[in-house]
Amino acid sequence: METKRVIYEGRVQGVGFRYTTKDLARGYDVLGTVRNLPDGTVELIIAGETDEVTEFLRDLLEDSAVAHHIKEVFEEQIAPLPDLKGFAIVK
Repeated sequence: METKRVIYEGRVQGVGFRYTTKDLARGYDVLGTVRNLPDGTVELIIAGETDEVTEFLRDLLEDSAVAHHIKEVFEEQIAPLPDLKGFAIVK
């Protein structure tokens, strides 16, 4: 199991990015959260088996309805978060 923190830059707020991400997560065995940050970026915390996380992130970046809004992606491994349950939009 791996956990990643991913920051998306571009026109990623106000375009349904968080809802698209949550909807996409239904098709994967992943846990996580997605939220808008004050600087205009979106933060995704994603946890799951490596292949599930990799495929989910690839689909979001390349095949999702919001992929064309993403200009930069910053990804880092983080320590597992034991409180993650399901996949939620954080306000």
